[in-house]
Amino acid sequence: MFTFLTVVQAIVALLLVVVILMQKSEGGGLGVGGGSPSGLMSARGAANFMTRATGVLAAVFVILSIVLAALAVNTTSGRDIDTSLQRETAPAAPAQPADPLAGAAAPAAAPAGGATPAPAGTAPANDPLSGAAGQ
Repeated sequence: MFTFLTVVQAIVALLLVVVILMQKSEGGGLGVGGGSPSGLMSARGAANFMTRATGVLAAVFVILSIVLAALAVNTTSGRDIDTSLQRETAPAAPAQPADPLAGAAAPAAAPAGGATPAPAGTAPANDPLSGAAGQ
């Protein structure tokens, strides 16, 4: 039912756009006609017809929008959240913030393998940009 009403809503929206674009800005309607000024395809008759068609299509569009919104609420409110893709892992320990001015190792961290960290003012030995600072 929801899919059918959605298709009807799309058709009504398309018709509404067509009817609005066919109207002249001065209210001349299709601008087609001649002969009797009270006929359907005269300037006045076409304008009245197009104005009425716009009003009817707009009302149908609004009513369908409300019905579709009510159907959408009723269909989605009974569902449970799908947790089949939820991962069951423990949260990782927060990483220590890196201090870009401390050199290769942070001062609070213990050096690995007994190596002493480089002083804060000098670049570490494995820094590929160590020579660029002196230029």
